[in-house]
Amino acid sequence: MYRVENKFSCEEDKMYCLQKRLECVLKPDFNEGGPEGYSVSSLYFDDLRESGYFDTLQGNRIRRKYRIRIYNHSFDTIKLEVKEKLDDKVRKKSKSITEEEMRKLMRGDCIESLPTMEDPAALFNLAIRTEALRPRLVVTYERKAYVYEPGNVRITLDRNIRSCNLVECFGKPDTPYDFLQEQDKIVEMKYDELIPGFILQLLELGNMQQTSYSKYQLCKERYQ
Repeated sequence: MYRVENKFSCEEDKMYCLQKRLECVLKPDFNEGGPEGYSVSSLYFDDLRESGYFDTLQGNRIRRKYRIRIYNHSFDTIKLEVKEKLDDKVRKKSKSITEEEMRKLMRGDCIESLPTMEDPAALFNLAIRTEALRPRLVVTYERKAYVYEPGNVRITLDRNIRSCNLVECFGKPDTPYDFLQEQDKIVEMKYDELIPGFILQLLELGNMQQTSYSKYQLCKERYQ
């Protein structure tokens, strides 16, 4: 099922105000590790043509991103994800993998998968074989997330977005990050079909600018 995804760039004072509004009305996401939220680190993969980057840059209607994601710099939970986008709607295929499987993918080797394209491992394996899919970039940030169960609404506040092009450093505490100078704070809103009016009112902060940028695109341009 595709979900609507809207993104907004935001200044720190506006994000702080929004966070105070949301925490009075919505529930924290189940991943919440405490009042400071949690850290998200993603290892993005791309093919030889850099399709993941250029499809976003050119605004192509259909886009696909491949990534491995961990939380709080730990390999206790490792998610293999393929994010498919059609205009402003997204669908994410996700499954847990082991650290051994993660290392194999990082080397460009395939892993065991189900015989269906609904399995993200099968999509990774196909792209590795046919498009030379390889790890390209590490992106890390801190996240506060809030949910409203009716409509499956999820709002995330992402701060301190930073990147590293040394993919072998993924998950290491001493990763040498490069920090974005601008647009290092992003508000994302996802929902199934309709979003309640009171949530839209919570998001009315005057100067939040809707954007089509992806974190992968923003961070990759840091190295162009």
